[in-house]
Amino acid sequence: MRLAKQRFVAPTRAKLDRSVFDHPVFAEFEFAKPWLQSTDWPGLVELNDRLSERLSNEGLPSTRLVAQTPGLLADGLHYEQRIAEGRLATREENWHDLLNALIWMRHPAIKRAMNARQCRDIALVGSKQRTRAQAALTHFDEAGAVVVLRDAERTAAWDRHDWAAVFMDLQAADIAVSIVGHALLEHRLEPDRLLVGKAWVWFDPQPQAHLEQILQVCAEQIAVGSALNDPLDLRPFPMMGLPGWHADAGQPAFYREAPCFQPVRAGRTYPDPSMLVGPTEP
Repeated sequence: MRLAKQRFVAPTRAKLDRSVFDHPVFAEFEFAKPWLQSTDWPGLVELNDRLSERLSNEGLPSTRLVAQTPGLLADGLHYEQRIAEGRLATREENWHDLLNALIWMRHPAIKRAMNARQCRDIALVGSKQRTRAQAALTHFDEAGAVVVLRDAERTAAWDRHDWAAVFMDLQAADIAVSIVGHALLEHRLEPDRLLVGKAWVWFDPQPQAHLEQILQVCAEQIAVGSALNDPLDLRPFPMMGLPGWHADAGQPAFYREAPCFQPVRAGRTYPDPSMLVGPTEP
């Protein structure tokens, strides 16, 4: 077992074990299975067709994947500023950037909101400095997950890193998880990686039923600056503890011994889970 921490180099498409895409971390990306399973890389034209459809359906400004070439980078713009102009620099035949494109397709409003926030802070401090909010946004962009729990006791166990109490006996109705960080998907290309995400935790009595509404509110809160203002707002999320995500999940020894399940640092506290305010969709 390997903890996903050191610099990661993805396997080549030719050498990749395609069974990795059967892992639950890819469950939200069934639409992309042909691109992931194929021996050939998808082209920017077909990726842009799908992305354009998603952005249009969400009423969001156009964003196009454009090949990252020396000519493109010669404009001197920051990566985020270029996105704000509708151009997402993308390395072709590259897992990290392909998976980022898939996250744009799954979470276009969240990605757009994060970009707007990054650009606002770049305007404030310049491109050579970073605010605490920018750090939080980057952590969420690379390794983020939205986690919705219906049991407050599990949140309390999470506060103290009592991982067995968080994950043991967890049922499908108790939790909903949506992956936002494309680096999490990339790390899963190596099957023995123990993924640890950065979680934005929500409390809701119906996690599965209200997940999409919560994701919409996440985008709204990011956009107005009421969320993701400090990296400490996010919780470590050793997601291999979820039922079905690792062969040893559900075994008490796994939560004690696997290196992804770390004890809480002295003095570390977490914000209370977010909650929907007002009526919820059925």
